[in-house]
Amino acid sequence: MGMRLYDTKAQALRDFTPIVDGKVGLYVCGPTVQSSPHIGHLRSALVYDQLRRWLNFSGYDVTLVRNVTDIDDKVLQNATEHEPWWALAYRMELEFAAGYRALGVLAPTYEPRATASIQQMHAIIQRLIDNGHAYPATDGSADVYFDVRSWPSYGELTRQSIDNMEQAADADPRGKRDPRDFALWKGHKDSEAESASWPSPWGDGRPGWHIECSAMASRYLGENFDIHGGGLDLRFPHHENELAQSTAAGHGFANYWVHNGLVNVNGQKMSKSLGNSVYAADLLAQARPIVVRYYLGQAHYRSTIDYHDNALTEAEAALERIESFLRRADRRLAGTRFAGTGAESIPDEFREAMDDDLGVPQALAVLHDTIRSGNAAIDDDDLRVAAEARGQVWAMSNVLGINPLAPEWEQAGENDSHDVLAALVTRLIDAREHARAGRDFAAADRIRDDLAAAGITVEDTPTGAHWSIDG
Repeated sequence: MGMRLYDTKAQALRDFTPIVDGKVGLYVCGPTVQSSPHIGHLRSALVYDQLRRWLNFSGYDVTLVRNVTDIDDKVLQNATEHEPWWALAYRMELEFAAGYRALGVLAPTYEPRATASIQQMHAIIQRLIDNGHAYPATDGSADVYFDVRSWPSYGELTRQSIDNMEQAADADPRGKRDPRDFALWKGHKDSEAESASWPSPWGDGRPGWHIECSAMASRYLGENFDIHGGGLDLRFPHHENELAQSTAAGHGFANYWVHNGLVNVNGQKMSKSLGNSVYAADLLAQARPIVVRYYLGQAHYRSTIDYHDNALTEAEAALERIESFLRRADRRLAGTRFAGTGAESIPDEFREAMDDDLGVPQALAVLHDTIRSGNAAIDDDDLRVAAEARGQVWAMSNVLGINPLAPEWEQAGENDSHDVLAALVTRLIDAREHARAGRDFAAADRIRDDLAAAGITVEDTPTGAHWSIDG
């Protein structure tokens, strides 16, 4: 059985069949770079990184395009006299890139900026006007709107009727035929920077938010591509409007619509008005980046996760179990005929979980079950089974991007807190060895007991004493 994905448009699980055999085109709505990234932005980028990694592992050649919305109402609003909109957008773009990179999110195949596809937006808008699905405002504003009542399928993504929809608040309604019509092109206003304006057949101005993604997706992935992804909060109006304008222009657009769940904070929806936003920099300062990756990626991608105090503690413990087992297995297998014999392969149960709508929670359960059986095999001195478990744990954690021994997580500076702990524990173990060598067993036992009380297990092996954190 192949992979299945939940398609928001169909509201059902669907077998995944790419347009071109062996290749996948994936468009992900990236950030609007108006302000610093928060925990929700990190979670969304991580979800599609997990999807991409699994598709790659499954043999697909994935082209992932994740855009940057660098021109938008909010970008202009947050600009200042001392920092123009384009400077603000670039500074925020760098912050987002740093946050993604810290989490081990692979760079997209391409990351276009909206301002680089103005001509493509003009072409789609003109086609919509020619097809009778868009109209320039008659008030001289240079605004152009999509005529929602001209397109019978409008509302098909979110299963809404037009009369029950919210009014589009993205432009002055004075030039609209219907308050739900949304802006494709926004005429320049005197209050806006001259640099935030481009010439067009309808007058100087800038693109509406929705047309940007339609243009970039079709430009880099074609008029019909496999998967469109983004946060659940983008379903309406953004993705609904993307779908309408693209299909009304004659594009097949996305075959599958995938949406990730949101992040609450202490049981409440995260919002600036509540003052409960958790920013990426603050989150990454609380724990190793790999711990943050594990935490944000451990729930099913469509679920809502709740961030609270000590939320990272369990993720830290889970990663310690992975790292402790891999190091323990390597020590025990070193010098034996089983060293290097465990093929780096994934269990069938792991594959089945990931193929079932990217079931990461179930896949992690398989990983931790394998760790338990691997540790039991080491205890029983069954080195063949231990080697097999070691290879599987290595492979599974690599697929999920949470292998703590992988080179990308062992770079200088990534494990500072762990290194400090390791230095302290090593000194105590050395002191214990010195006490044992001097037959001061009471002092040796006291050190071991102190470490145990702190949650650290010391294991005496033929190659010396080794430690791990309980969990």
